[in-house]
Amino acid sequence: MAIRFGTSGWRAIIADEFTYTNVRLATESICSYLKNNSQESGQSLIIGHDSRFMGESFSQVAAEIAEKKGFRVLLCDGPTPTPTISHAIRSEQAVGGINFTASHNPPEYQGIKFSTADGAPALPEVTKQIEAIIENTPKVADADGGTIEKYDARPKYLDDLKIKIQFDRIAEAKGRYAYDALWGTGRGYLNEILHEHGLNVETIHDWRDVTFGGKSPEPSEKQVGELVEAVKSKNLTLGLATDGDADRFGIIDSNGAFITPNELVALLADYLAESRGWTEGLARSVATSHLIDRVAESRGLKLYETPVGFKYIGELINKDEIILGGEESAGLSIKGHYPEKDGILACLLAAEAVAVRGTSLTEQLNELYSRVGKLESGRIGVKLTDEIAETLQEKLANEPSEIGGKKIDKINRMDGVKFIFADKSWMLMRPSGTEPMVRIYAETENKKDLEVLLEQGRRYLLG
Repeated sequence: MAIRFGTSGWRAIIADEFTYTNVRLATESICSYLKNNSQESGQSLIIGHDSRFMGESFSQVAAEIAEKKGFRVLLCDGPTPTPTISHAIRSEQAVGGINFTASHNPPEYQGIKFSTADGAPALPEVTKQIEAIIENTPKVADADGGTIEKYDARPKYLDDLKIKIQFDRIAEAKGRYAYDALWGTGRGYLNEILHEHGLNVETIHDWRDVTFGGKSPEPSEKQVGELVEAVKSKNLTLGLATDGDADRFGIIDSNGAFITPNELVALLADYLAESRGWTEGLARSVATSHLIDRVAESRGLKLYETPVGFKYIGELINKDEIILGGEESAGLSIKGHYPEKDGILACLLAAEAVAVRGTSLTEQLNELYSRVGKLESGRIGVKLTDEIAETLQEKLANEPSEIGGKKIDKINRMDGVKFIFADKSWMLMRPSGTEPMVRIYAETENKKDLEVLLEQGRRYLLG
């Protein structure tokens, strides 16, 4: 079996491909990569896990291998959010981090995210080297001096958030919140930091359940029904949610409306440019709404487009070139933060924007639309059968002049194939990096046109 690092690490089904044997192989290869690229001894390596089945056991196995290779292993002492591990890598000046998580995937999956010394998800040029070591290269020899130390990454991470979020303004506004931890690692983080500042927070699904209630721990609209009910029935200010490893966010406004990631990314970009006075650029992935482009234009800011995968936005964070970077898949980070998506940060920024502006997110969105115009975006998935897989590359290599009667103005091949139409609407077709599926994304100026365009995309792919 080949271990392949996709958009965000390696993921596989527990006991099928995600086994002790493969965990040892992957960990030893990551350690070999780190040793091959540095001559220093006694380097620190952060190892952690989310709340999935066998997380403690897999991380302990990885720690023992890294110890034998001479690393000082800081082994997180409980389920730890991915952004918290990113902060720990930087604050402890570690050489990298290995996190056992399959993020928002279904409970039968486990995974490994490898982050480099800057706290960012490893770039493809790094993961390709690790894959080559897994397949072909002898691993580095064991070395003396390795240790395993229990490590609590939580306090320093929460202290860092206190510098970046205006908690005094949030506390002043006396908002009332519900938080859905979705049985994941955000419990004891997002709710506790709000409690610490005197705020009323009702937390749901705040215990460990390795089955995540029998569904994926994804803070999408269809997964947060209980949160919506809590907000509406108790007249709360906001409903907040994070995924299994707390790097993705879900937001419910006071009226019970689900604020899509595309909407929140654009809204917070506008808010930060206004409230912080920052003048750097904004970034989005190729699959993300062009609403953020309109915010950039209205604020006189540069817009960066990246391939899918937060590591590319992370590079721009590291270079201090952007105020905010976001993805439609609910990933977001900001200037001065880490080059990793952070769902806890995103939820806190949403609370701050409501407190500082004194209006609901829906009202803020309507005000933004009045300035830059409204866009409707969506996506569908087409299962990658053997038949589709055979013709997929040929289909995506085509250069059509129109699709469904819509004239194509430009074709963008940064990541998948993005058709930009003469009326500025667009459609992207891209094989998923983590599932056997082709995703079709589209954006138009009204919902009816969006539904038609997504269906035309599906027919084009299957035709």
